[in-house]
Parts: sequence; structure tokens; C-alpha cells
Amino acid sequence: MTSDAKSETQSDMSVGTTANMKLGEFKVHKTEGNARRATLMTAHGPVQTPVFMAVGTKATVKAMTPEELKDCGTQVVLGNTYHLHLRPGEKTIKKMGGLHKFMNWHGPILTDSGGFQVFSLSNLRKMSEEGVEFRSHLDGAKYFISPEKSMEIQMDLGSDIIMAFDECLQYPATDAEIEKSMALTYRWLLRSKAAMTRKESLLFGIVQGGLSLEHRLKSLEQVTSVDLPGYALGGFSVGEPIHLMHELLPNVAPKMPAHKPRYLMGVGTPTDLIIAIDAGIDMFDCVIPTRVARNGTIYTWQGKVSIKRTEYREDDSALDPECDCYTCKNYSKAYLRHLFLSGEILGSRLNTIHNIHFYMKLMEKAREAIAEGRWAQFRDDCLTRFVKKSK
Repeated sequence: MTSDAKSETQSDMSVGTTANMKLGEFKVHKTEGNARRATLMTAHGPVQTPVFMAVGTKATVKAMTPEELKDCGTQVVLGNTYHLHLRPGEKTIKKMGGLHKFMNWHGPILTDSGGFQVFSLSNLRKMSEEGVEFRSHLDGAKYFISPEKSMEIQMDLGSDIIMAFDECLQYPATDAEIEKSMALTYRWLLRSKAAMTRKESLLFGIVQGGLSLEHRLKSLEQVTSVDLPGYALGGFSVGEPIHLMHELLPNVAPKMPAHKPRYLMGVGTPTDLIIAIDAGIDMFDCVIPTRVARNGTIYTWQGKVSIKRTEYREDDSALDPECDCYTCKNYSKAYLRHLFLSGEILGSRLNTIHNIHFYMKLMEKAREAIAEGRWAQFRDDCLTRFVKKSK
């Protein structure tokens, strides 16, 4: 690292840089190609980007404590509006002091609108201009979420970043279905903004449009015509071939407002993140690192590892020789394989700690690479490492 680059990186992270930032301000410190190193100011402090946000669906990131998340370098945790609305209910959480206090997480929290979860209940929902009526997956009880209700829930939770209510289409969809959905998402965005009264929260709009570049750009024009603190790309990870997303991102992300954060929702693998950062995306979330950890899949700097494989039965080496997480410093592959095959809870915890640490370290290294002007080299090195055959 050169002295100039080191100085720039340190200044980006310094208190002096963020102390004068206003709520909702997004400051781009350095770019290389479309990749950006920036800071977003929230009510619970600054967020350094690119950033991966850990998914805490039911007010918990599965298998991890808030202290462990912080130790791993987590900056932002997600809450799930749909699930928290059903149980324990946003009014209960508000009475308990808000989501931050309820789950003992004192950093920024982003909550989704509930649109994606309602989308997944396609056989249990009824759409209308007003909103969505659906049946709970828990007990079959009827519920109704409108843009106004989604905003009310998220404001009661006390979210730092609130997502506008949108419609998420399944893949594939016809042009007529996409256009109808885009128009509805735009009208719901206007209602979402009108319903927002919590000044401490930042409202992000969601761009839809399926896998069509023409529709994506039209939706982008519609959504960004509404002045908001940030914008997201939704409607991915809905069953489409992943290469279609990879091909679309470089043609859409750079056209999103340059002075606002760009968030790619529900994505993805380490390879997805690198490709998306290269296209100009700043923020990510996905259940992948925690979900696959519970199934015995580990991400490492040498590629993906399946810990259940027989070859690890007597392997006393760490998961990843380049990793300094708690799991890698203290446990062998043989032990982790034993825990997984025995169905022990500790196995899920240790695997999850490693995967979350890996994702956070990946983002940290990406930020450093952009700040130091070596993003292209880092990008190519990561893609070479991550496309290795799983073991």
C-alpha cells in the first residue's frame, strides 16, 4: 500500500470524515471503474461501503449473538417485516423499545417491506391496487399489507433503512405482466413515501423490471423520479439463471443515481458480490452464508468446501489458512465434520461464524482495494479463487 493510499483509506474511516455527515448523506470517497468506496450515514452511525448486511429474519442472525456479529465486522443487520409482523408483532417490539433494543443490536438495521415474502406465498395471497391479502404460513390467519401498513410496521420497528412496498414478480414473466407490476410498484412507492413520517429512517425505493434491460431502465426512470435517500434493485434471485443477472447489472447499476447508495437485494454468493461491486453496487444482503453454513458448506479464500466429505475425517488443519476467525483459530476440519455429521448445534454455530466473518472480510478487502486503486487486480484474483471446483 502506498503512503498516499493508506492516508486516504484512513481518512475515509476517520471520525473527522463522518462527524460532519448529515443523516442520509452518501459520500463517495474513491472510484475505480464503476466500483465505489463510500460512506452512508444512518441514525445509528456510518456504514462503510461496499457492505454485506447480515440477514436477521426474525430479529436474530441464525446461530450468532450480536456480539459475535460485531466481532466479525458486521455493520448492518436486516429484519424481516413479514415475519416480525406475524410474530411477535411490531406493536410488541415497539413497546419493548424498538428492534435495536429488542434484539440487542445497536448498529444500523434495515427492514424489507414484506413484498418478497408475500411474493413467496403465491398460493396464499390476493393482490389488489390497495395491497395484498394473504394467509399466515404459521396458522392460516388472514392479514393485509398495503404500502401504508408496511411503512407503519417498519416505523414501529424503528428501522434505520426502510424499504418501499413493491411487487416482486416470479420468473419468467410476460412483458404485459412486467409492465403492470412496474406501474403498481411505482404507485405503491408514491404511497410509501407519503406514509413515511419517521425522520430518523431512510426510505429506499425498489427498481423492478424482470430480466429485460428495457423494462429495468424504464422502472429505474420511474423510481428515481421520486427523490429518496437510496435505491435498490429488487426482483433477482427469483429462479432466473444467474448469468442473466450478471449480464444485466453492468447495464443498469451505473445508471442508478451516482450520489445515492445502490442496493442489490437478496444476492448472493462471493462471486455475485464481486461482479456486482464491479458494476457499481454498494450494498448487499442474502441468507446464503448462514443457510449454507447450517448445511455444511463453507466459503474460503481457496474456494467452497463441503465439510461433510470423507477426506476431512482426519484432517487437523483449519478451514481456511488465510482466515483469522474464531472457528479457524480454534477448530480443525475433522472436528467440524464430526459436529456436522452428529447434528450438533455447535457445528452450525462454528460454520456460521466462519461464513459471516468471510463475507465481512471480503467486503473489507474490497473497500481497501478500491481505496488503494487496485480493485481490478483484487476482482480478478477473487474470481479466480471462487470459481474453483467445490471440495
